[in-house]
Amino acid sequence: MERSKIQCLYDACTRVFSDREPPTFQKIQWLRNFLDRIEAIDVGIDEFNSEGSPRSWIDPSSPNARKELICGLTVTEITYIHIYQSDDFSIGVFCFPAGGKLPLHDHPGMTVLSKVLYGSVHVKSYDWVKARTASSRMVGLASTVTDGVIKAPREASVLFPKSGGNIHSFTALTPCAILDVLSPPYSDEFGRPSTYFSEIPIPSLPGYVILKEIDLPNDLVVTGAQYVGPQLDTGVDLS
Repeated sequence: MERSKIQCLYDACTRVFSDREPPTFQKIQWLRNFLDRIEAIDVGIDEFNSEGSPRSWIDPSSPNARKELICGLTVTEITYIHIYQSDDFSIGVFCFPAGGKLPLHDHPGMTVLSKVLYGSVHVKSYDWVKARTASSRMVGLASTVTDGVIKAPREASVLFPKSGGNIHSFTALTPCAILDVLSPPYSDEFGRPSTYFSEIPIPSLPGYVILKEIDLPNDLVVTGAQYVGPQLDTGVDLS
């Protein structure tokens, strides 16, 4: 049986992120090719149906189970679809309604690959120039990496622990979905919490801002939805 696209992505992530050594730039670019092949339907999302009545499909990996696709255009809150997580990496999808916003947040010590599956999103991203901790909160100077609109179809983007826009925000201009691969995943236990920031422009220094750590915004609501895409075989022999 032909492997699903999400299975191919999982297998590739396992190859790249299970090594003890950090992945090379070449391996990350190889992995990015697998994200570029994935469309919304490949992770169980119907990006076109706006009627609110979900279409169903039969998963080739589980032919006796008919599944209802998630209607991407009818999502009313930011919704996270958890696909897979291990100590080495995680795979998931954020679905946004138009106007939905994930405020500035970081990815400590992490490599992140992202692909907009459908729709348009405004992305702001920064990297630290110099940061310090004051009164148990991070504050510092950051340089702008991205400040613009990403519209599907578009190749996947990559951010690294110290470059590529490790601190970023998303504002959905239309209903949209973003496929994310994080390595390693967030973990409070291992010192990788998600930290949020406010930005203060510097009029005399275009392209730079002051970032200040803030509490989790009270108006940030992210709900969860069950993954209904093709089943993953996490016992694939990759030797």
